[in-house]
Amino acid sequence: MKKFLKQTIALSAALLSFSTVGSVFTTVSAQEEQVLNLAIGSEPPTIDPALATDSTSGAIIKNVFEGLTHLAADETIQPGVAESWEMSEDGLVYTFTLRENAAWSNGDPVTANDFEYAWKRVLNPETASQYASIMFIIDGAEAYNSGEGDADSVGITAVDERTLEVTLANPTAYFLSLTAFYTFMPVNQAVVEADPDWAAGASEGYVTNGAFLLSEWNHNSDYVLVDNENYWDNENVALDVVNVQIIEQESTANAEYQAGNLDYLGSPYSTVSLDAIDLYRANDELNTAPYAAIYWYKVNVTDEVMSNVNIRKALALAIDRQGLVDNITKGGQLPAMSLVPPTVAGFEEDPGYFADADYAGAQEYLATGLEELGLSDPSELTINISINTSEAHATVAQFIQEGWAQNLGINATIDNTEWQVYLDKVSALDYQVARLGWIADYNDASSFLDMYRTVDDGNNDTGWSNDDYQALIDSARAETDPEARIGILKEAEALMMGEMPVIPIYFYANNYVLKPTVQNMSPDALGNIDLKNVSLSAE
Repeated sequence: MKKFLKQTIALSAALLSFSTVGSVFTTVSAQEEQVLNLAIGSEPPTIDPALATDSTSGAIIKNVFEGLTHLAADETIQPGVAESWEMSEDGLVYTFTLRENAAWSNGDPVTANDFEYAWKRVLNPETASQYASIMFIIDGAEAYNSGEGDADSVGITAVDERTLEVTLANPTAYFLSLTAFYTFMPVNQAVVEADPDWAAGASEGYVTNGAFLLSEWNHNSDYVLVDNENYWDNENVALDVVNVQIIEQESTANAEYQAGNLDYLGSPYSTVSLDAIDLYRANDELNTAPYAAIYWYKVNVTDEVMSNVNIRKALALAIDRQGLVDNITKGGQLPAMSLVPPTVAGFEEDPGYFADADYAGAQEYLATGLEELGLSDPSELTINISINTSEAHATVAQFIQEGWAQNLGINATIDNTEWQVYLDKVSALDYQVARLGWIADYNDASSFLDMYRTVDDGNNDTGWSNDDYQALIDSARAETDPEARIGILKEAEALMMGEMPVIPIYFYANNYVLKPTVQNMSPDALGNIDLKNVSLSAE
């Protein structure tokens, strides 16, 4: 899934009072009107499904749009806009039949053409979608996106208004999971073509087809979702209003929850902070769910120092991950010495690519790396760690910074920037070492590995590429035997760990708390919450 603003720990911060927010937070009894109050840690960078790459944006998009399918909390595939579908015997052709009563928020019917247009818009190189590669499983998609093919040759065809035919390059077992992901959402062609700024904010121009509408967006302050009367299944949507306050500091959001001003803390919204986690646990309020997600440090291999593989390995081995999760994050996270979380089928066992806190091994790699760089002492190195503004990420970075200083003698500095600026910085390779989190877009190892297939993938962000790695990923895509495919993906992961363009830190656990009145609100293994299913009960 996507880059995400995951907050796992926090320190104290000044209390923010919602009494000054204004009419958005006018008190209305949940029993009279179903009003859910949430917070999120950052301004969403975009609400255009073709351009979004992060969970902050996805928290809006997934609730105001609906794809052909959607994932239930138990990860089963459920009908969305498509009421049914058929797959050819060879697994290459999917034929979707759309609901007759699916409508846009402006009253237009949702048609197969909306999906064909939206998906080809993602693939159009002029769109510059960082997520275009997720569609490369479709026949002709990669050629079109790379400029070597054309839109008409892509295997996406609106047969008629209610029939969409999709032809894949290879059989793909997780394809129906992908059609629930936000990059695969439809958009209204007439609206998008008429207004280049259609997704700039809450307005009549932001035409969507999901269970909710974005009714208000006060940038860097808050946004409001309301139920969409034109949604085909509106009668089963309980919530009337969802207020989402943008609160950068995790500890402030937690104080607001404890004061009764928020109903839920947890992914993909503001999360449980360090200064509150012990309290929630003691009060038996803390819930923990499996999470197909990783916290990792990406490395810019185009940087002169970080281009050295031995320096990268030294940094990776000189991190005490167990100490970090035991003493800093304290939320049930698991030390990560690989890239694919153990929640993913076939990757449950630790592959043992390297040992945690292997300081002796780290020093050996460091000595070799220094010699190759023409340096005589580790104090001659200064490595900068880039983070997005967050109490949590700053504390993790300080822990790692101290470990590198004590065990390697390397000086490290830390810089931070706000979320959108940070994403641009990382994408432009304007960093040495940068923290990011990644949630699976679909619960399969390829969601963690495919982004590094080529240097041109919009989510690679490392400058690293390897022809053998690309060949393995391509081979896995073509492999129809599940066990053989997992074996190939493990080879790819091992190759990548041998070169270390990404340093795994820990696998997330999804910790969350919610008020007793909140029903059916728990994140799935991908960190998703479908607000369509949420309701409020009496005290």
